Amino acid sequence: MDDMIIQLEELQDAWLPLVMQYGSQVLLALVTLFIGWWIIGRLTSGVQALMEKRSVDRTLHGFVGALVGIGLKVLLLISVAGMIGIETTSFIALIGAAGLAVGLALQGSLANFAGGMLIIMLRPFRAGEFIEAQGVMGTVDSIQIFHTVLKTADNKTVIVPNGSLSNGNIINYSRQPTRRVDLNIGIGYDDDVKKARQILLGLAAADERVLKDPEAAVWLVALGDSSVNLSLRMWANNADYWGVFWDIQELAKEHFDREGITIPFPQRTLHVMAPAPAAAAKPETATATAD
Repeated sequence: MDDMIIQLEELQDAWLPLVMQYGSQVLLALVTLFIGWWIIGRLTSGVQALMEKRSVDRTLHGFVGALVGIGLKVLLLISVAGMIGIETTSFIALIGAAGLAVGLALQGSLANFAGGMLIIMLRPFRAGEFIEAQGVMGTVDSIQIFHTVLKTADNKTVIVPNGSLSNGNIINYSRQPTRRVDLNIGIGYDDDVKKARQILLGLAAADERVLKDPEAAVWLVALGDSSVNLSLRMWANNADYWGVFWDIQELAKEHFDREGITIPFPQRTLHVMAPAPAAAAKPETATATAD
């Protein structure tokens, strides 16, 4: 019995300092783990709520939320392990090496992923808007994490990688509520410019879709090789742009024909020169030599 008591006292003397030394660290690490896990959950929910507020495609909510949650949880576990006293340098090096290998293998996909995140956060365009980018014009059908889907005017589906899309020029035709309609028409050099200007301004004033402010204007923009080029510039709501462009162009042709104003086509004037008279041939003379 005495031997058992002695052994217990020896174990107590051996383990009690260790418990006193590491017990507070373990307790603090557990508290940090639970609080950190709760904060990460709140942050993940906040990210998903922000994406929903910005009308991001619902298919991305779970993916982005899980990605953010996993990254933060890995960092939390490494921090907790360091608080307990575990050497984390090797873990960090292993994670770094794995990340480098994955990055090199998927650098194209990662570039598209980063581009998708930039598009989602910065919102240079939204679903339903008409844009021009990477040599393609179309309406944005959906914004995915790796690519954006456009539908062209002739109902073709074009898939554009987000990496190149986020790094190139983007023309958004739908972002502003109004657009300027530029209608360029050439008339003959013998036609009355003032009369043509009055006809074009009258067409713009008669169309209810053309805005009164800013006021429509007609400018002589160039003296071309075959025509005097006029530009009718008027403003319309974005939804009325193409209707105004096509209708007034057709009406301008009809009114010009009625008023005798010509719309010339490219032509060249050839001057044919008469050939110069050939020089009179000189008679050949023969010379004889005496033997």
